[in-house]
Amino acid sequence: MDALRSIFRAAWSSAERLEDKTVIITGANTGIGKETAIDLAKRGAKVIMACRDMERGEAAVKEVTEISGSENVVCMKLDLADTKSIREFAEAINKGEPKLNILINNAGVMVCPYGKTTDGFEMQIGVNHFGHFLLTHLLIDLIKRSAPARIITVSSMAHSWGSINLEDINSEKGYDKKAAYSQSKLANVLFTRTLAKKLEGTGVTTYSLHPGVVQTDLWRHLSGPQQFAMKIVSPFTKNSSQGAQTSIYCAVEPSLVKESGGYYSDCAPANCSAAGKDDVLAQKLWDLSCQLLSVTWE
Repeated sequence: MDALRSIFRAAWSSAERLEDKTVIITGANTGIGKETAIDLAKRGAKVIMACRDMERGEAAVKEVTEISGSENVVCMKLDLADTKSIREFAEAINKGEPKLNILINNAGVMVCPYGKTTDGFEMQIGVNHFGHFLLTHLLIDLIKRSAPARIITVSSMAHSWGSINLEDINSEKGYDKKAAYSQSKLANVLFTRTLAKKLEGTGVTTYSLHPGVVQTDLWRHLSGPQQFAMKIVSPFTKNSSQGAQTSIYCAVEPSLVKESGGYYSDCAPANCSAAGKDDVLAQKLWDLSCQLLSVTWE
């Protein structure tokens, strides 16, 4: 239904300009991250592409520069599976950038085999949630000084099938790759919700979103039959450019300036799951995240 509805709805577009704005996009060397970078660079923003693989990152910068016509695009090293790398990246940004108007927490890993980050987190919750939680924490003062500013976190409709296992957040007692992915995407929705409350009155607003079922590199861990199933529904899935539209919408749409903490799909407000609106769960996840990352974030 989601796909059919979006076919009949007029596509969102905006001529909004972003001169004098600085944007960071994580995982920007491929898929919807790269498409988001192209669009925001075309609008005149300085775009910092935060990438784990610098070789692929530099190739993506070249592509984004060529397509957008903007020279104001750079790539910086960021491995969200390593808190040391996150801290080094944030330190470089805080020292080198006078402002940060838009942070797009876009990078993600999806239904991968069981693995751990450098710090011992299960890979999906580690990269998709903990990595972005720490990154946002370390950049929040700069973002506040740059207000009005926006923090966008790419979630997924998969959050609807997820639950947060506070007793075993790292799936050490048993690992189901789909459940771990859904948990990490629900964590994105809950993080956005709590962050909005903590930022009330600062001029910094937060958004989480479902990009649409997008044909991207994230599919690489799907099994043969799963990949076949995705090909069957592919007329209803989006290419990366279409998949990026809701990220771009949350980043630039002027009418969202007073909205914060919500969930979006197809360039419009959308319903998240009941668990995604659970403020008690959201606060418990926030406290656990602070504890496991050894940070204080009131």
